[in-house]
Amino acid sequence: MTSIWAQAAFVFGLALLAGLIAHRFRLSTALVEISVGLCAQALLGLIGYEWIFAVQEPWVKTLAGVGAILLTFLAGAELDPDVFRRKWKEAAAIGGASFLVPSVACFAAAHFLLGWDSSPALLAGIALAATSVAVVYTVMMEYGFNRTDYGKTILAACFITDLGTVVTLGLVFAPFTWKTLLFVAALAGAFICLPKITPIAFARFGGRPSEFEAKFLLFALLGLGALATWAGSEAVLPAYLIGMALAGSVGRDSALIRRLRTITIGLLTPFYFIRAGYFVSLPAVIAAPVGVVIFLAVEIGGKVASVYPVARRFDAPHKDAMYTTLLMASGLTFGTISALFGLSNNIIDQAQYSTLVAAIIGTAVVPTLIANRYFLPRHLLPRDDGAVAREEQVEKALETSDVRS
Repeated sequence: MTSIWAQAAFVFGLALLAGLIAHRFRLSTALVEISVGLCAQALLGLIGYEWIFAVQEPWVKTLAGVGAILLTFLAGAELDPDVFRRKWKEAAAIGGASFLVPSVACFAAAHFLLGWDSSPALLAGIALAATSVAVVYTVMMEYGFNRTDYGKTILAACFITDLGTVVTLGLVFAPFTWKTLLFVAALAGAFICLPKITPIAFARFGGRPSEFEAKFLLFALLGLGALATWAGSEAVLPAYLIGMALAGSVGRDSALIRRLRTITIGLLTPFYFIRAGYFVSLPAVIAAPVGVVIFLAVEIGGKVASVYPVARRFDAPHKDAMYTTLLMASGLTFGTISALFGLSNNIIDQAQYSTLVAAIIGTAVVPTLIANRYFLPRHLLPRDDGAVAREEQVEKALETSDVRS
């Protein structure tokens, strides 16, 4: 157990360092955690100690996986049903454009510029077109956009993009079997029944120190995640759908959401984001950077060419449209899942996998940094409740002083 505790301490040490850097330079913690993981792997690799953090250990993969599932669930749970009904056309248009054009562009780049065969190139196009709900939601949460109509529309668009990724990956590379049918039926049943069962169960057994609500949600999410992987899909897909289904109940329970965030952000997501960065071999990328640069440029260019006009079509100002575009260019979750699927099924080789994952992690960092640095729509930021209260106190004090004078 000593090595496990040491590795866990190592991860949280890196997470603390990432938090300090993010606070100092006002960056997204998730992006800094990815970058810190990448740098740690490179520095330890120079002295032959990269084995200190065993990223493929089952317990590390489990904690990282649960973190991705809960983070994806929280993103879905914060989709306001009223906002979704009003903005579904915009979300569907942005999400669809975000998948179609970049997937074709990245396929063409892999096939014609890098000389990859059709199957590896197609997998690269699918992987690079995905948008990471985990990254986007974390950025939204840190700035407070997740509480706005604007942020909820982007999160809904992310779901459409990733749904396209999962469906296309399954149709092209994974066989459609009776397991798939059983999973779809179970997911549809959960999507319909859980919104009815959950409020009743929470009212009857919730509100106690045993944290019945968290255990109930984890049981449902992990159970459906197990069924998803058994059927050849991915555990984060049902998590997002169940989050959407429970947005009207769980999503409006601010105390429960706060507790789930504490577990997710404080304990689990450091393993997910740092592990993602640790996967990349920086020396290998430096030795052969052309593929990474081409993929990164084509992916961002494809997103700009597809998402920006759609966002403008729905009357978004230039700055808002660019921010939306660059966030939709942020890949990680389904991109790395797709790349690992391709490696495990011999669709791509190890060199192609390293190039693809490095590019995907680049898309998680570069577009979001540019977006937050140059295109942050500050006029859409929600006002801080504490600041509002202080302003009201000042106004009352001024009114009192005026009356007395």
